[in-house]
Amino acid sequence: MDSLEPYRRKRSRGRTPEPMPAAPDATAAPEAGEREGAEQAGAEQAGAEPGGTFVVQEHHARRLHWDFRLERDGVLVSWAVPKGVPDDPAVNHLAVHTEDHPLEYAGFAGRIPDGEYGAGVVTVWDRGSYDTVKWTGTEVKVVLHGRRLAGGYTLFQTGGSDWMIHRERQRMPGPLPPMLARTEGDLPPDDGSWALEMKWDGVRALAYCDGLRARLFSRTGEDITPAYPELRGLAQAVGKREALLDGEVVALGEQGWPDFEALQNRMHVRAPSAAARLAAEYPVTYLAFDLLHLDGRPLLDVPYSQRRALLEGLALNGPSWQTPPSFTGEPGASLQAVSRQHGLEGIVAKRLDSRYEPGRRPGTWLKIKNIRRQEAVIGGWRPGKGNRSGQIGSLLVGVHEAGGLAYAGHVGTGFTDRALRRLTAQLAPLQRATSPFAAPLPADHARDAVWAEPVLVAEVAFTGWTRAGRMRAPSYQGLRTDKDPAEVIREP
Repeated sequence: MDSLEPYRRKRSRGRTPEPMPAAPDATAAPEAGEREGAEQAGAEQAGAEPGGTFVVQEHHARRLHWDFRLERDGVLVSWAVPKGVPDDPAVNHLAVHTEDHPLEYAGFAGRIPDGEYGAGVVTVWDRGSYDTVKWTGTEVKVVLHGRRLAGGYTLFQTGGSDWMIHRERQRMPGPLPPMLARTEGDLPPDDGSWALEMKWDGVRALAYCDGLRARLFSRTGEDITPAYPELRGLAQAVGKREALLDGEVVALGEQGWPDFEALQNRMHVRAPSAAARLAAEYPVTYLAFDLLHLDGRPLLDVPYSQRRALLEGLALNGPSWQTPPSFTGEPGASLQAVSRQHGLEGIVAKRLDSRYEPGRRPGTWLKIKNIRRQEAVIGGWRPGKGNRSGQIGSLLVGVHEAGGLAYAGHVGTGFTDRALRRLTAQLAPLQRATSPFAAPLPADHARDAVWAEPVLVAEVAFTGWTRAGRMRAPSYQGLRTDKDPAEVIREP
């Protein structure tokens, strides 16, 4: 059968710019693909298989509509959708089955002259590839991979040429550990293969948005949604789409830059009533810098440059959420100077071709620090003296190495009165009789030490490492309840 015969019959060759394939030679043997397609007509396909090209064309004809076309058996199987492809899974739209179109039509855009069939302007609204889940004479299930349309869609016949098109609600993966950046001392080469971003001083969080609500999970997989009630509207900002975002929860200071000390007032609060009260005094913002899943399409293996383009297409810019800029072609030194000027930790470089590797630190993301930061496990403390009498004087901290918890020094600066009160209350029930460190501490540090179970993690700023493996000029920055103490290792 010549499935394109109705297409040619409705059009006048030479009077319309639409592609006009020649009629097949009636004496020629059918192609293998055509025979296979004829044999399988109406058969359901099990699982998802590559389906070919899809295209949606906006058609300003006598009545505006959209033409939805799927490549199959050498032609574009087509439906006219008067209200467009639905983005709400709760809504079905009419899709009228029309004649098959030639494959060349997937790239057609232009004006069909007055008096010709379908007269009006045609533009390509979206285009990409698709996978076939099911294809019968009355039902077609596909997964689209386009720039505007991504995820599962079903067309089902309701009578004659009348069908309906429906968007499937896709399940997102469970909580993932975020991808990590490796610490480097130098900027990567300025060869156009890296994107540069600010290293934001906050709490890493993955945001699951399903069109109805947003759920936030910390780096350790804890559900921290109740802690940040002002981020509930993030799901509505994403719209009726399903998205898994990677980003950072920050507290912005008066100049609009992250203030980690202000964030400390929010990080440890889980009770909804207390979180709501603190949200007014110390509001937070979610900075979304990556997109891992969109409308049923996993994006972990998609290059960062494409993930970033899809993220920016969501246009997240609201009262408590933003998509911060990512720079390509920008001199790293000038960006680093800006981050230093505003007291940030440094910058992050991401290879444009990098895939997302949950929980790994593969080296395709790099941290270039201004002031070094180190997560450190608190293994005890030394009592304060003078005006700190009766309080904590300094923390005894360590990092995990092959032989166990290695001593990394004592931290005695950077504390606010509030931080000291909080630390005193949290460390008091953790006292133990013996040192948790793998090797003895220097005598002057161990003499008056009070040991603690190594379960709390502190963020420490410092200037470098000594030959003995201790931090130079360490300063306490706050507790990191979002970090697993067992995963704290020495950063270069």
